[in-house]
Amino acid sequence: MSFVWLKRYLPRGIYGRAALILLLPVIVVQVVVAVVFVQRHFEGVTVQMSDTVAREVELVLDAIAERAPGMSVEEAIAARVAALDMRVQPVDPNALTAGNTRDWNDFSGRIIIRRLGERLSEIRSFDLSTRGVVRLFAVSDAGPVSITFDRRRISARNPHQLLVYLGFFSILTTLISFIYLRNQLRPIKRLARAAEAFGRGRHMTYSPAGATEVRAAGTAFVDMRNRIERQMETRTLMLSGVSHDLRTPLTRMRLSLSMADDETREALEADVEDMQQMIDAFLDFAKGEGEGEPEPTDPIALARSVVEDATRGGQIVTLHDVKGAGSVMLRPVAMRRALSNLVSNAVRYGGCAEVSVAITDKSLRLRVEDPGPGIPEDRRADAQQPFTRLDPARNQDKGSGVGLGLAIATDIARAHGGVLRLGQSERLGGLRADIVIAR
Repeated sequence: MSFVWLKRYLPRGIYGRAALILLLPVIVVQVVVAVVFVQRHFEGVTVQMSDTVAREVELVLDAIAERAPGMSVEEAIAARVAALDMRVQPVDPNALTAGNTRDWNDFSGRIIIRRLGERLSEIRSFDLSTRGVVRLFAVSDAGPVSITFDRRRISARNPHQLLVYLGFFSILTTLISFIYLRNQLRPIKRLARAAEAFGRGRHMTYSPAGATEVRAAGTAFVDMRNRIERQMETRTLMLSGVSHDLRTPLTRMRLSLSMADDETREALEADVEDMQQMIDAFLDFAKGEGEGEPEPTDPIALARSVVEDATRGGQIVTLHDVKGAGSVMLRPVAMRRALSNLVSNAVRYGGCAEVSVAITDKSLRLRVEDPGPGIPEDRRADAQQPFTRLDPARNQDKGSGVGLGLAIATDIARAHGGVLRLGQSERLGGLRADIVIAR
């Protein structure tokens, strides 16, 4: 049997689930103890007390049967069993068939009726509706009589005390356990916050603490973070160094080409320019997640500046749609680079581009669309890999490149805790690239 449907009702936070794990056994123990207590106390004790009262009622009925001629029922009871403190009175015969009456929550009353009815066949009905009093209607040698006595003689006193104590101490121990559990869960939440911050490209100070297992997980996270940071730094330094070293021979090639004839110079200068663009792309990819720390940034102003720069460069780019307002924690230099790459790709393969911005309370979406050939759905994941060039979908004759534009945008989106999503533009029919970042 599958219990998948239970997941929608379970708490999602670690505190809620820990509280459920803590409270569920306590509640189960309370229920079990309460059931056992009710069965033992209300039934066992009440049965024993009912048997005692049944013997006393038998004495009362015997006293009525053995009374002297001419002696009333009251006089017979007072003479023989006055110590039993039971009041006996003659009643109308209809009282014998009136039926049993008791309160709906009188659990011990059911046991009293059942037990006394089994022990004494003379009893015809019971009246337990009056608080603190038991009244029996029975047949005797003097006719129908009612026997009235104190309810405390047949029911346990203060039966709720054990349940009260059980509930009080359960709440007390639960509170103490929850305080202790909260202290144990605090290091886990600190580790989760540090991991989330690192996933968003921020470095949060974190030192392992807590239980041995949590401390081990924290130490592993710190080692992993340091290793990733070293690898990123090594990649950046390596590509930056290679790109920097290549600039010198390129500069010398430009100087040499300036002295060549026009026909040769134009072709070679085009090649040198392509190499320069490749080096710039390598540098952008080396910078990867961007410089600096996140800061409050207006995405609309950032997108507008990218569109204006592209327009000044002779590209056909428009800011199509803007929704929402507010600032978002971004690395403005890195995000500007990502959006510029998407715009450049869109113009290269579609001839023009449209940029839109949508800001909500929970997310930021930067969208770039073009009327170009787009990318097949089964190749979109490959298109975001570094140095990938998709010939059938994106015509390479429309510009040089090394396949890093989408990879750079993907890295920057991930560094901000977001994602780059590729799809088909419904408006323009070409590629739709969305950078979506949670706020």
